[in-house]
Amino acid sequence: MTVFSRLALAACVAFAPALPTLAQQGSLTISSGYGPRSEVPDPRAEYNGWTSNQTGVTETLMGIDYDLKLYPRLAESIEQSSPTTWRVTLPDGITFHDGTPVTAQAVVESIAPISEEGHPGHNKRVANLLDLAGMSTDGENVVVFETNSPNAAFPWTLSEPGIAILGQPSDAFPINATGPFVFREAVVEQSYHVEANPDYRLGAPGLEEVTVVYVDDPGTQALAFEAGEVDMVINYPETDFERIKETGALGFSAPTARLYFYTVNAASGPMSNPLIRQAVSMAIDRQGVVDAVLSGVGGTPAGTVFPTGMGWAVDIPATYDMAGAEALLTEAGAVKEGGQWMLDGAPLEIDIVTYSGRAALSPTAELTQAFLQAIGITSTVRVGEWGAMTDEIAAGNADMFLQAWVMTPQGDPGGVLETLLKTDGGSNSGGYSNSELDALLADGRLTFDEEKRVAIYDKVQQIIHAEGALIPVFHVSQVNVAKPGLTGYAVHPTETYWVTHETKFAE
Repeated sequence: MTVFSRLALAACVAFAPALPTLAQQGSLTISSGYGPRSEVPDPRAEYNGWTSNQTGVTETLMGIDYDLKLYPRLAESIEQSSPTTWRVTLPDGITFHDGTPVTAQAVVESIAPISEEGHPGHNKRVANLLDLAGMSTDGENVVVFETNSPNAAFPWTLSEPGIAILGQPSDAFPINATGPFVFREAVVEQSYHVEANPDYRLGAPGLEEVTVVYVDDPGTQALAFEAGEVDMVINYPETDFERIKETGALGFSAPTARLYFYTVNAASGPMSNPLIRQAVSMAIDRQGVVDAVLSGVGGTPAGTVFPTGMGWAVDIPATYDMAGAEALLTEAGAVKEGGQWMLDGAPLEIDIVTYSGRAALSPTAELTQAFLQAIGITSTVRVGEWGAMTDEIAAGNADMFLQAWVMTPQGDPGGVLETLLKTDGGSNSGGYSNSELDALLADGRLTFDEEKRVAIYDKVQQIIHAEGALIPVFHVSQVNVAKPGLTGYAVHPTETYWVTHETKFAE
């Protein structure tokens, strides 16, 4: 299969030929907005596990189904034997890609590096989720996990794609995993190539190979699809979704747990004032954003972090109130002069940053700029690379950072909120800190009673809303397109599952 570079994809002409009726049998080329950062991306590091999980290379002990329910995946069962002890039993007969058996000791050796600073598989974010005091084995097939404190989310955490179960690597199998596809090659920031594992325990895959090519411009992705350069696009531009389906393309759209939201600079500048954060939130016409940016196919206005219908959501309306926003600005000490809000004798100005990997990000930021201008707040919008923009808000050089995250990638509500908003959260780039919120997030882990956990996370969301700890904009449906004949695929609510052994092009 040809591996297309960004330059090759960018060369696609604007007036592309008609969509082919069927892709090459046995192969699938997917276009996505994010690429590998190394030639052998360790699935445990950064977010590499998402790619290896999506392409069917790696598997986890537990999985999340299409109803966001937990199920044993590589594991046979999981049980809690004490408040801090979990026993995971493995079935007999599972092997790694090189044919060696998946044993309890192999699982321990696979997971241990996640917590080892300096190891290529180290991942502080995932290590915090696991919170392990130790691991041991009880025979060949039982792994015993000891956590530092009771953790109700632990079984769900084991579905995190970064906790991929890996065997010893070799030249033949640099990522030696268990899935229906075998890792073969990655080209840094360009492509990720896998081939079928004919010995997969659930049956031979329906595709011979899958290549993911990475282009960070959604418009270029769309052109590549129409030109026949790729067979599938993940996160196709919503505004073009209905038109492309009319050409004969397959359209896949379903609600996910992904939220478009603003991280706020809570440490410095105007957004360090909760009243101004609330005012900004109230000035955004979320329904207007959804109508303009998602073209009626993509999502719903968000008043809180979790989408209705997927569990954990609390009833907080997505309020749009220009007069209310101005009243909050006055309460914050701002004064309106000649149509412009002034704060401490200077114009109230807000710097907005975002990145280009998703089609809806830039227009959402620009509409926010227009809504703020409508009430007299000057703002600027800058678009760059995700990591660079994260650094900008962390350094205090920006006030709002528009992002798009899956809020329950493991099906449990605590992990992402801890990462984004806990005082020591690994992705708390805005520097938000609230001791009450920290305590509630800790209680969410320690509490096993489901009703009590619901009450805890309801209160967490109320604090986020009242404080403007982050500003939700909309919950989004993932919109993907593929060439005719693709079967065995559906949009997953966590977005972490793409290709399985059943995915194929129909005869």
